[in-house]
Amino acid sequence: MLVLAGAGTGKTRVLTTRIAHILSLGRARAGEILAVTFTNKAAREMKTRIGSMVGEVVEGMPWLGTFHSIGAKILRRHAELVGLKPAFTILDTDDQIRLLKQLIAAENIDEKRWPARLLANQIDHWKNRGLTPDQVSAGEGAAFANGRGRDLYAAYQERLKTLNAADFGDLLLETIRLFREHPEVLRQYQTRFRYILVDEYQDTNVAQYLWLRLLAQRSSHGTAPAVAPGTDRPSPPGGEGRTVPAERSRTTSGLEQKNICCVGDDDQSIYGWRGAEVDNILRFDHDFPGATVIRLERNYRSTAHILGAASHLIAHNEGRLGKTLRSEGAEGDKVVVSSAWDSEEEARAVGEEIEQLQRRGQRLDEVAILVRASFQMREFEDRFVTLGLPYRVIGGPRFYERAEIRDAMAYLRLVAQPADDLAFERIVNVPKRGLGDATLQALHDLARARGVPLSEAARLMAATDALKPKPRAALRDVVAAFDRWRAQRDTLPHTELAEIVLDESGYTEMWQKDRSADAAGRLENLKELVRSMEEFENLQGFLEHVALVMDTDRGEETEAVSIMTLHAAKGLEFDTVFLPGWEEGLLPHQRSLDENGRAGLEEERRLAHVGLTRARKLARISFVSNRRIHGSWTSSLPSRFLDELPEEHVHVEEAKGGFGGGLSGYGHAYGGRFDTTAAFGSGYGTPGWRRGQRRRGGFDEDQSEYTQEWEPEGRMRDAAGGADRRAGDGRDRTSWGSSGRADAGAGGPRGGTPLAPLAAPSSPGGAARRGPLTIEGELVARSTGDPSAFAVGDRIFHQKFGYGRIRVVDGNKLTIQFDKAGEKKVVDSFVKKA
Repeated sequence: MLVLAGAGTGKTRVLTTRIAHILSLGRARAGEILAVTFTNKAAREMKTRIGSMVGEVVEGMPWLGTFHSIGAKILRRHAELVGLKPAFTILDTDDQIRLLKQLIAAENIDEKRWPARLLANQIDHWKNRGLTPDQVSAGEGAAFANGRGRDLYAAYQERLKTLNAADFGDLLLETIRLFREHPEVLRQYQTRFRYILVDEYQDTNVAQYLWLRLLAQRSSHGTAPAVAPGTDRPSPPGGEGRTVPAERSRTTSGLEQKNICCVGDDDQSIYGWRGAEVDNILRFDHDFPGATVIRLERNYRSTAHILGAASHLIAHNEGRLGKTLRSEGAEGDKVVVSSAWDSEEEARAVGEEIEQLQRRGQRLDEVAILVRASFQMREFEDRFVTLGLPYRVIGGPRFYERAEIRDAMAYLRLVAQPADDLAFERIVNVPKRGLGDATLQALHDLARARGVPLSEAARLMAATDALKPKPRAALRDVVAAFDRWRAQRDTLPHTELAEIVLDESGYTEMWQKDRSADAAGRLENLKELVRSMEEFENLQGFLEHVALVMDTDRGEETEAVSIMTLHAAKGLEFDTVFLPGWEEGLLPHQRSLDENGRAGLEEERRLAHVGLTRARKLARISFVSNRRIHGSWTSSLPSRFLDELPEEHVHVEEAKGGFGGGLSGYGHAYGGRFDTTAAFGSGYGTPGWRRGQRRRGGFDEDQSEYTQEWEPEGRMRDAAGGADRRAGDGRDRTSWGSSGRADAGAGGPRGGTPLAPLAAPSSPGGAARRGPLTIEGELVARSTGDPSAFAVGDRIFHQKFGYGRIRVVDGNKLTIQFDKAGEKKVVDSFVKKA
């Protein structure tokens, strides 16, 4: 069964109720249900909800957890079959990068040119797609260090086996290998799990997909196929010509379908950048022939206007199964679209709005600002500090990533796993013991020569005269201390052991003697670390928890506005949501468009959809004309997604203050449906962005090109011979009221009824002028007009920015590298060949 559950329709409730139903009817015991999700927080929430329904029986559900936690549990039970020992260490990203740095140095590769972090990302990408070193194609392997990427991947995997360690990708990749190479083990788990339930199925990557398919199907002949009949899945998006595991294209017969229920939303698949494939959910009924697909479309969260806007926006995606969210509650307020001159003005407007909401009784905890990129946060933080408005940034440094916690964890890891060389390297000279790089190099040489871990090499070297007396004595003390702590592991509570390790190692004393301002905070963190261990039965359980859990709750109790990225907001909800930065190049993000084309655009649209559906009562969208990115000012065009919002659910707000007010001065150099309410006018032709110009006849519906030109003195004239309008005012004296808005009458924008085009009086030259053309529910104008006559590489001149050269041509929009003004996006009608 596939349950397509839209935003706010109760995805988690579906799974928890189904599990409680299975348990209450006795269809399966708790240990016969496999329930997997993506985060530990979601797993805890699921367990809590089931417990409230069925009582303590939920404590007997050992197979309810994340993909990686369940993969680790299976792998520890059968570690020897994949070349590991049951007590293997799970490396985090920091340890992974340090190990890769060693391998890169051993191969005499310039680490500055080919950084270890880049290789780590590439290896993680391969593992997310279920590829072992021998399955990586030569072409992909050549992407790093002039063809040595695949060899380094293989060397890295061998080194992990030597260290008796696995990284996060291995928790699934090695389990898949275990299932492939040992069918009897796979059959054991296929028989064990009578029901399989998956949350957030749209976020699965290839490795998770293969892992689930191996468990979810089995042949009546006893073999274990990986896919259903007829499955011939293509390469992942952007992976044309890449190696895909054979299971993705193998066909089999005689399959016994297992009982698998997946819950997800194809419209909320926003993690393609980390390997998630929306194709997994789109092809569910093909992968599992005869599967039931149920759509949950009743939203219990948002108002009708918010859902109407979000549904109309996401309907522009082609790669979706299709559903329309509906609300049976109040219509609520329309989605508000506003603009600002720059990001500082945008932050100021948001701050003022939040203060007004607070005065009306709105709790700050129910207000969120969702940005596309983290650099957008700075202006809001600065503004809130000025206002004295409490806020919290979601997704900051995590507790277990702090330096003092990582050091303490390295000590504890080495107590539990003597072969953990990475932990040994981290703390062998912390605090300072006189064991420098030369000693560590000698230990590495001996360890490689004898084929033993560094801790054993230290024991051997401490018994010889290879070192000077002082470092030899220090090394002997380190070895003796770890022997003593390991002997106490089985007799002392692990919390008491941790205190002893930190005290006897001198690590606590090191920070007690430190006179820096943050030393006291570091000591408090160490105390908190020991306190956090009390929830676990033993040291091994705690270490595995830390390795798997990186979403530590901060526990702030102060009421504050939440600032986070759109990606971090998935699964959350707030009464009021601000969505700043809806501009071309930011949302949709230019990098996503450049790297993934249409697939990238559709994921960006899903991201916008997710942002809108986080709001329960009020959603406010804003964009700016100018934004400072990486130190340089960039002129912005409003996002194409604004054109895809339905007029009946949107209120376009007049700008407050600034350069003339109104939505006319946004630098939007193309016509759109909002032209009939408060136009996105063009302001390119005069020095600076001319705000306040209201357009009436700027888009020719027949020619799809601009019918306005700029004269040198800053007056705008209609190309068809219409009356002049002064730039900066832009009011046609016969058509615009004193407010500067089009006379919409009863059918105006505030009434929610689509506006008809304005009357088209004859111009003095006899040519009829038209108002902007609108069609209900659609925009006539798009982000690009007719193809430009300019070509990449052309030398041009712009009245404001000067000379430059064209880098990209997108319809009638040009990306130009100006000699003095930097890179800008402009419309071709405002430049001429130099």
